[in-house]
Amino acid sequence: MTSLIKRDLFGGAITVNTPPNLVDASDLRQVPDTQEVFLYPDSGISIIVEILEKVDASNFDAAIRFHFNSLAHDNSAVSAVVETVTVIPNDRGDSTPSAIVLSGLQGVPKFNRPTPDEVHILMALYRLEHKNVDLVVTFNVPTASSDGGAVSAEGLDIARSHFDALIRSLHIVDFGLFV
Repeated sequence: MTSLIKRDLFGGAITVNTPPNLVDASDLRQVPDTQEVFLYPDSGISIIVEILEKVDASNFDAAIRFHFNSLAHDNSAVSAVVETVTVIPNDRGDSTPSAIVLSGLQGVPKFNRPTPDEVHILMALYRLEHKNVDLVVTFNVPTASSDGGAVSAEGLDIARSHFDALIRSLHIVDFGLFV
């Protein structure tokens, strides 16, 4: 696996481990203050870390499915299938909540093309109940794309390993970020 580096998000309030060669999208375009967005330089893979208002869901499974379906709506997806939902406990002893993790697939039409892109969605949800916040990490991994940004099965496996490393390393250093 590629060596990873520790990266500060939101001014250092959150730290994560990522590949060193990611492109910070804020260097290319405007990114909302509630998001950190990174791009892989050699594919169409993107990573979004987003601070959202906590959704009114009865349990963790329903909450992450809500965020997945909201993303499908925002992407104008013609299909959206959840493959798995699991919980990865935080056993480090810090106050960062455990991650609720979803793997899914969306068919996303691009630029009025007849065939939608196939995008694997890797999503993690950290619920900060006491702050009324859902912290959502999303990897968008195109595996079939008409614009050349798709990755192979091996590229998807690498993205999965990067996703796993990021979500397991995510550490909320300063809860004051969520005011």
